[in-house]
Amino acid sequence: MNSLDGIRILDLSRVLAGPWCTQTLADLGADVIKIERPGAGDDTRSWGPPFLKDSEGRDTPEAAYYLGTNRNKRSLTCDISKSEGQTLIRELVLHCDVFIENFKVGDMARYGLDYHSLKVLNPRLVYCSVTGFGQTGPYSDRAGYDYAIQGIGGLMSVTGERDDLGGGPQKVGVAVADLFTGMYATVGILAALRHAEKTGQGQYVDMALLDTQVAMLANLGANYLVSGKTPGRAGNAHQNIVPYQVFEVKPGPELLASNGPAARDHLILAVGNDGQYAKFCEVAGHPELATDVRFAKNTDRVKNRQVLVPLLETIMLTRSKADWLSALEAAKVPCGAINNLSEVFADPQVEARQMVSTWQHPHQKDLKLVSSPLKLSVTPVRKDHVPPQLGQHTEVLLKEVLGYTDAQIEALRNQDIIG
Repeated sequence: MNSLDGIRILDLSRVLAGPWCTQTLADLGADVIKIERPGAGDDTRSWGPPFLKDSEGRDTPEAAYYLGTNRNKRSLTCDISKSEGQTLIRELVLHCDVFIENFKVGDMARYGLDYHSLKVLNPRLVYCSVTGFGQTGPYSDRAGYDYAIQGIGGLMSVTGERDDLGGGPQKVGVAVADLFTGMYATVGILAALRHAEKTGQGQYVDMALLDTQVAMLANLGANYLVSGKTPGRAGNAHQNIVPYQVFEVKPGPELLASNGPAARDHLILAVGNDGQYAKFCEVAGHPELATDVRFAKNTDRVKNRQVLVPLLETIMLTRSKADWLSALEAAKVPCGAINNLSEVFADPQVEARQMVSTWQHPHQKDLKLVSSPLKLSVTPVRKDHVPPQLGQHTEVLLKEVLGYTDAQIEALRNQDIIG
């Protein structure tokens, strides 16, 4: 049994924010019907290389990008630009609890698939729209992509090295505005489903990447609103806590052997309170820095950052990463290595938490994908459907959900309504 058994979702979203939301809902047990364009499908199917290899090492049509965000779904191809395709979607809506789309504002209304049209057919329907800027406001008709949203929403203004150290604005390495919007959309849909269960009334969920990006400014947004001071980029340092940043450390023997005199190594020191700071000073062999009135309290350390950090930089260079990590972890001082992805997936903690799962894909019998991080003790996440091939479930879904006959399905295929 899964948490969302019995919930069916009609998913007209593509690329990342919407599919990230529906993948999470699918993991929790919802039956997600992924609607895709005949012959092309989700844009991310072609966003490679890398592509999944078949048994003979040849590229298949399945890009890794697509595989990473579409597990546990079923794919049905439908051309919604044609009236017959729109009719098919409306028929499916009668059998669904949730409808999600990420088309431009107004597109769904042109197809007769907007919320106001569909709620007449299914008053319990939870309808979620995901756009760059939302359904209202002066930017609502603009296309909004994650990269631009990270800039417009302020994230890039606080990400990157300080200007005085030669830095500049930097986007985050993954599409966080998309991913956070997908997670917020998941929460909104679950809340709306709960309301529908109690009242029989569906509702409209209006999700915007820009709204999400502004919300996820978190403490920095609050800092600005409370102080009126515009925060800048701080590189790997924390705006409100010191010491909480990356430090260079002495290269270890293996690094020196492979890189010679040019070898450099780093670690993260993440001291979160005054007690941890005192423990760090003890480990570092400089207990006097814990009692120095300039540094004893975090407030003072933040004010005197420019004095303290250079002292710590010198101290950190005296020992290797392995030495520091061993000593700091033993003293319960938060710290960490900076792993590349090869090191991440070889990490014993990542392995112990089973964050890689193996799937039996028609093109590859041992397809490895990142697992869901959700771990529920009674209703564990699903692992039923490998990310589907384009239109893989079209025929079975039309028969299972709508009761279509072979003749009806063939007629749709002949009209190029389905793939």
